[in-house]
Amino acid sequence: MAFRLSDYLPILLIFIVAAGFAAGNIFISQFIGQRKRTRTKMMPYECGKDPVGTARERFSVKFYLIAMIFILFDIEVIFLVPWAAVFKTLASPAFGLRTLIYVEMMVFVALLLAGYIYVIKKGAFDWNESARREAEGEARLLKDMDQRKRQQTRNAA
Repeated sequence: MAFRLSDYLPILLIFIVAAGFAAGNIFISQFIGQRKRTRTKMMPYECGKDPVGTARERFSVKFYLIAMIFILFDIEVIFLVPWAAVFKTLASPAFGLRTLIYVEMMVFVALLLAGYIYVIKKGAFDWNESARREAEGEARLLKDMDQRKRQQTRNAA
């Protein structure tokens, strides 16, 4: 089978359409969109937190925990979709792996379910007032620790 550059033209076409779509949306929003500037619209957006104070402020560990949980379940989908695509082929009598492949995936899903239950029990998805107060207290504690550390380095110098 010889290499032909023309075989890659559909991929190039997809990239051109995607770039055109992105550029078109930006162009349309610049010329059709409203230009009403308010104080709220001019504030930088920082993932749901009001941008108050210094940029060096530490986030609660819960933000990172939620991000890791998202990645975990995203990876689950990355493994589950290809498995579902080849399950019928591998479960055919030619391969005879139906039970093994099914049990293997159910063990994987059971481990993920156990992790999900653990996260719920630990309260990672609990964002009520007490959780917010806990996160604010943690942030204050970290800020105090940083101030003490800076003060110690100044005293040592």
